[in-house]
Amino acid sequence: MSGSDDVEGAVDSTESVGLLDGLATTRTIRRYTDDPVPDDALRAMMFAATRAPSGSNRQPFRMLVLTDGPKAVSAKRIIGDAARDAWSAKRTRDSYDSGSGTVEDSPKARMARVMQEYVDTFESVPVLVLPCLQRYREPNPLEGASVFPAVQNLLLAARALGFGGALTAWHAAVEDELRSLLDIPDDVFIAGTVTIGRPAGAHGPVRRRPMRELVFSDSWGACVDWEDPPGTRFTSAGPPSR
Repeated sequence: MSGSDDVEGAVDSTESVGLLDGLATTRTIRRYTDDPVPDDALRAMMFAATRAPSGSNRQPFRMLVLTDGPKAVSAKRIIGDAARDAWSAKRTRDSYDSGSGTVEDSPKARMARVMQEYVDTFESVPVLVLPCLQRYREPNPLEGASVFPAVQNLLLAARALGFGGALTAWHAAVEDELRSLLDIPDDVFIAGTVTIGRPAGAHGPVRRRPMRELVFSDSWGACVDWEDPPGTRFTSAGPPSR
């Protein structure tokens, strides 16, 4: 069986998504059902992740997959505690409970509810993945380029297989505990925390800024003439355009 056949064989029969459609509809999924992720689907996601490009094709990325074993349970608890502390501080710092956050159906209020549920139930996420980088030289600002493409492949494969995921940095405050628990060497960079499961909601078209605000032609600030496809939904989130 070829690699592509292996991935396609794990696809949920109710799910069929082309590559370009997947790119435009892969949302961050933070709410999951209690369904476990079947081993063949998880294997297919990991295969897709390992096909990612990396600097000089050294393939220094490593994926530490945690499901329901004793160490996985402990790791989810450790990161869950850190996530709740970090979100509580951010919720206060960014005034999620004031202004438009007091309007029940506002984007701000919806985000706060989803994030609170996410951190409150972190221990029950079906799959936890720690994308890592086996360092082969001194830390540098470009090393993420050799691990994050694998993370994107993972998230896109999850989407194609009827699952969803979220990339966070909740691990950052508890790295020492995780290294000790999971025997992660000191020369390995833990790049993020990825949760994966069956979406309790649904994927769908993501909302981003228009291309004309994000893509320039020939010089900085020179907007391209291209238009976004009909029906594209936009957001004003993020810093003002410059």
